[in-house]
Order: sequence, then structure tokens, then C-alpha cells
Amino acid sequence: MGIQNWSEEIILVDLPQEPDMGEELKNVTEITRDRGDCDVVVDFSNVDIVTSSSLSKLLKLRKLLADCGHRLVFCNVAAATRGIFTVTGLDGIFEIAEDKFVALAGLQLVN
Repeated sequence: MGIQNWSEEIILVDLPQEPDMGEELKNVTEITRDRGDCDVVVDFSNVDIVTSSSLSKLLKLRKLLADCGHRLVFCNVAAATRGIFTVTGLDGIFEIAEDKFVALAGLQLVN
């Protein structure tokens, strides 16, 4: 778990399960707000389910990044979580890659 600077332009987040997910998302948002110059990849490998509170934090993070012209990319999203995104219509808002290597490569090609 944790937040790491993958490069000067990308933060990689290994998201923990609930209930720790909310605190981790809060920390990522604060780091991103302070930096203001990075894209974020969120790895859902350890996540089984996402609560409405965490969905709200993910939306806030996405808005913060989009307002600065940066991207939020999810990867390794479990089928159940993808289902939640689909049912809530968030699958059209969040960018999802198969794994962290695809997500990172996609961001590095643009940067």
C-alpha cells in the first residue's frame, strides 16, 4: 500500500481496502493539491468493494486533477467494482486501464 512518486509527473497509489481507503484518498488529494502538476494512477489490486464515501473522494480527486489539466487513471479494477462504476454511470467519467503498466505507459506517452 502507499503513495509513491513514480516520476516527476506521475503519482502511483496502491489503494488499501475499506475502511483505510478513505484516509488514503484524502492523503492523495492533499498531495495532489499541494503539487498541482501531476497525473495520478490508482491501483485497485487490493480493493474488493468501494463505499459511497470513497466514491465521493474519487470524484473530488478527479475534479481536482481535471481542473489542472491532469488525468486520473484506475487500474486492476475488480469486476464487482467495475459493476458499481457501470451502475452509477461513473464508467464514463473514470478512465480505467487493465493494469498499472498500461496506465503508466499511457500517461508517459502523453507527458
